[in-house]
Amino acid sequence: MSNSVPSIPLNSGSSIPQLGFGVFLVDPSETQQVVEDALDVGYRHLDTATGYNNESQVAAAIRASGIPREEIFVTTKLRNDHHKEQDVEGAFGRSLEMLGLEYIDLYLIHWPLPAHDLYVETWRKLETFAADGRAKSIGVSNFLIPHLERLFAETDTVPAVNQVELHPIFSQPELRAFHHQHGIRTEAWGPLGQGKYDLFGLPPIQAAAAAHQVQPAQVVLRWHLQTGNIVIPKSGSRERMAQNLDVFGFELNAAQMESIDALNEDRRVGGNPAEVS
Repeated sequence: MSNSVPSIPLNSGSSIPQLGFGVFLVDPSETQQVVEDALDVGYRHLDTATGYNNESQVAAAIRASGIPREEIFVTTKLRNDHHKEQDVEGAFGRSLEMLGLEYIDLYLIHWPLPAHDLYVETWRKLETFAADGRAKSIGVSNFLIPHLERLFAETDTVPAVNQVELHPIFSQPELRAFHHQHGIRTEAWGPLGQGKYDLFGLPPIQAAAAAHQVQPAQVVLRWHLQTGNIVIPKSGSRERMAQNLDVFGFELNAAQMESIDALNEDRRVGGNPAEVS
């Protein structure tokens, strides 16, 4: 099943599986088993972060799986306090150690923290990780257009990815268009709305699910994929993991895509990057 997940090219020359598995808010005591299940079901793209406190458990699952390292794409992220303390080199080294890896496939600045005005300096450190091969690709998370414009103006590397809150009522059309214009891939966190509103009860999603005889979550993930987003759902349920991966046997038509696009309210359910500090 994993072979059915398309990989899309990044501006770094690497490629990324378009559908992955996230471990945000997965309890460290459960992470190894959850990730082992995800790998067994067929996921080959794992998304963690230092701030999730489960990098070593992700590492244990990768070791236990027996899957060759080069077949698994691993993303992790710089924790906010390391960014503020400018302990970027140390933090990156510790992530490599916790993950038991010689390189990270994608390393991200987790939040820009604009009040601290450190993200440009931090990004220059990430450029050195890409230059020496310890990070195959580097990117950002939760960056707004002005933050990206500063990176373009003051550094040499365009981020490969910007991982942002993105789901049907907050579909970020302006940011996605900006990314497309500059060769940045859009990656969606909270792709199913984090359970903070009745996404699956919305009529266009229910109608598409009935038409294709699939679950509402599968419709939403299919919408992300057809929109061009990289998407990283999470679940502790092996059955739901398999269901979330089983989204390549149907395609939403133009009318279904447009009806889901029309749900956008520009309404966040997570933190505003302009204010998170």
